[in-house]
Amino acid sequence: MKPFNIAGIQMYVSATHDNLSAMKHRIDLALLKFPWLDMIMFSELSPFGPLISQHPDSLDNAISEFQEIAARRNIWLIPGSMFDKRSNGTFNHSIVINPKGEIVGRYDKMFPFTPYESSVTGGSEFLTFDVPEIGRFGLSICYDIWFPETTRTLAAMGMDVLLHPVLTGTTDRDVELSIARTTAAQFQCYVFDINGLGAGGIGRSCVIGPGGTQLYEARASDEIIPIEIDLDVVARQRAVGQNGLGQVLKSFRDRNVKFSVYDENEFEHEYLDSLGPLAMPKRSTQVDKDDVDLSNSEN
Repeated sequence: MKPFNIAGIQMYVSATHDNLSAMKHRIDLALLKFPWLDMIMFSELSPFGPLISQHPDSLDNAISEFQEIAARRNIWLIPGSMFDKRSNGTFNHSIVINPKGEIVGRYDKMFPFTPYESSVTGGSEFLTFDVPEIGRFGLSICYDIWFPETTRTLAAMGMDVLLHPVLTGTTDRDVELSIARTTAAQFQCYVFDINGLGAGGIGRSCVIGPGGTQLYEARASDEIIPIEIDLDVVARQRAVGQNGLGQVLKSFRDRNVKFSVYDENEFEHEYLDSLGPLAMPKRSTQVDKDDVDLSNSEN
């Protein structure tokens, strides 16, 4: 075992001004309290909050600051995500910075939380990166994890640890915690699921081990969450299963079935098409004006 220590930062996120100073303070505090940390990650949209209007047209200055911090502090840094406004759309964009201050990976959230994030364009490129002598890490953002194909692809690319910044301030947080545990068990990997506070979420960040065991769940308060991981555990479980049980990645590899649901030419999508457009829900009590007029005329 070669230990590797990751800290998730669960902090208050403002929607009306940037949170860069607060993030820098949390990094300093984390390394003061836990100087052995190798990597620090933040929640989704933590630098500038959830409003696209509050994000700068260019992220260059903010990214340069994060690169300088990573190099000066000699740490891996994932500073949550930021809205990146490009000519072909606005993307929910995350970066991975190594201890030399170099950007070693960029990722665009694949599944914006449509219809609520209807102005955000989904990405199409997966991201894994290697930490030398440790293992391979993968990155996804919030709603991505609801689509197991995203994590399955990362696992097939050799991912040992899923870094998953989220912004969840809604009633489905319990469901997300279940999905995080299921993801870790299905793909035999660590999951760091880091949420924010305030405009950044309702907290309850969690870290899950490769067998689906919850290693930690935060409360609804500012927290620095340092967890030491052992990727030998990942290798062992993928080789023989947790406690000698399911070897799910190998079973998927050796399957006989072909999943035609992914092939537009082979699978009939009539039922999915019948579900209607991906649109904002309406009040159940909303009545069409024509119906009201019709009922009045019958009385």
